[in-house]
Amino acid sequence: MCGIIGYVGARPCRDILFNGLRKLEYRGYDSAGISVLREGSFSLVRAVGNLDSLEALLDTVDDKASVGIAHTRWATHGVPSERNAHPHTDCSGRFAIVVNGIVENYLRLRAELVEEGHVFSSDTDAEVVAHLLERHYRGSFLSALRDAYAELQGHFTIVAMSRADPELILAVRKETPLVLGLGEGENFAASSVAAFMSHTRVAVFPRSGEFAEIRRHGIELYDEQGNPVAFEGHVVDWDEDAAEKGGFETFMLKEIYEQPTALVDTLAERVGPDGLVRLDGMGLQDELFRDASQIVIVACGTSYHAGLLGKYALERWARLPVEIDVASEFRYRDPVLDERTICIAITQSGETADTLAAMRVARHSGAHVLVVTNILGSQATREADGVLFTRAGLEIGVAATKTLLAQFLVLLLLALHVARVRGKLDEDTVIRTVNELRSVPASLARLLAGEAPAQLQELAQRYRGSPFFLYMGRNVGLPVCLEGALKLKEISYVPAESYAAGEMKHGPIALLTHGSPVVAVATDGRTYEKLVSNMQEVRARGAHVLAVASEGNEGIREVADHVVYVPATSEMVSPLLAVVPLQLFAYHVAQANGEKVDQPRNLAKTVTVE
Repeated sequence: MCGIIGYVGARPCRDILFNGLRKLEYRGYDSAGISVLREGSFSLVRAVGNLDSLEALLDTVDDKASVGIAHTRWATHGVPSERNAHPHTDCSGRFAIVVNGIVENYLRLRAELVEEGHVFSSDTDAEVVAHLLERHYRGSFLSALRDAYAELQGHFTIVAMSRADPELILAVRKETPLVLGLGEGENFAASSVAAFMSHTRVAVFPRSGEFAEIRRHGIELYDEQGNPVAFEGHVVDWDEDAAEKGGFETFMLKEIYEQPTALVDTLAERVGPDGLVRLDGMGLQDELFRDASQIVIVACGTSYHAGLLGKYALERWARLPVEIDVASEFRYRDPVLDERTICIAITQSGETADTLAAMRVARHSGAHVLVVTNILGSQATREADGVLFTRAGLEIGVAATKTLLAQFLVLLLLALHVARVRGKLDEDTVIRTVNELRSVPASLARLLAGEAPAQLQELAQRYRGSPFFLYMGRNVGLPVCLEGALKLKEISYVPAESYAAGEMKHGPIALLTHGSPVVAVATDGRTYEKLVSNMQEVRARGAHVLAVASEGNEGIREVADHVVYVPATSEMVSPLLAVVPLQLFAYHVAQANGEKVDQPRNLAKTVTVE
């Protein structure tokens, strides 16, 4: 969604706020704004477009003020425009606010406020917050925000400042992201630690419904009843350079090349000296998996594709029935769950609204919830019974890459662990598979350093003008295909469909004409021969086949027009390698077409609303 940063300190904050927005631009970029407060007066500027538009107006902002808030917007209510950009103020000009998320009951609140005489200057849902502060203010800024919060429905984070309290910023979250930064004589509020990493690495993660008073020399937290809340700071161990491109042309390409490291970090300490998987900090006891009757996986987008691989691994290795559903569908149907059900929720941000809602449905039905996420302190970690962190580090590119591979790996480790707990795999088999997983980072590094990236760039140039791509695979190749097609759609805007290859004759093959590019995931596995037959079928219709295959398979050249090789590995492990060429292919098609890879249109990194 949107990006927020607030600052209170001794330094002039205009440039601090703007540079913080630069770190958050991936969260929203159709408009932006900054408001600073000095000598009882707001200095405010807003602009439409990316942050270059706002930067051109920065000279009009007070450069001596040391208190301020800023926002980069991804539009939900109201078209991208200067009047709809944040920050917003109330009628009296006493309050300035920025909001991330959605106020679901804003129409009713707006009608009430208009009837009371309030005049609105935007079409956004967020502006009601400023007017509610005005409605409830009786001398206490914090009390006004608490009373306003009590009237609001939805999922949102609010950061606000007031001319009546010029050394104070207030913040509150309802399920959407908020993190506080503790500095020396200065403090921050933001949507992500990336916004203030260059100033402090000490972070506080307020719970949903907690209010933060942020002053120059300290932070206080209160619950919804006004009671003080104890908290502690967490040292964020990401490098400051993690938020920079590190010499790569884009964040996405940088993060593709960071994937070997992400896998190493995700594996760290999860393999014991005996070679077995250790998930001691997971939070769910082995007995739950031993006694489970079923596993339900809920996720959205790329995380759903990771979940599909998890389904295959858990069923094959642990012999547990696994159901997987898109979280937005799961939350609105009537799933059959009980206390012997384990729900695995996958969300890279830990803030995905539909996945959080699906988790609540599962818990309400008595199921135990395990979340797989990349973000410490996120809402999902607070609502789950257990957590598995992916340890992929900061991912800025909107199109997920390294977080997907880390999810793949965590789910494979989980499946091996559950299989051993349930007595479905012997220790030798688990150790052998774990050793294979431990070899993947080096194999992936070799792939990225080899001929494949240049070959994929050449293929992207050749097929960049194609109006349609078809992806096909079988078994564990299917989630790889689904992810490859999604990447192409996300960043190049080229229509792409992905199907189980056995479905070709049931309709999809009708889409093919002479020269249609078909991407086939054809790594070694139990369904390889079946897939070869499907490749021959599409070539017979004039399609061009681009195959991802295991090294050493020379025979596939007879049924494919182009072959990109990945290091050979066992079938269940192969998606960790096979998906990377599809990431690179999508990337290079988008680059060849001149698209902004890090800022795909209409998309945001974290989907915190329905």
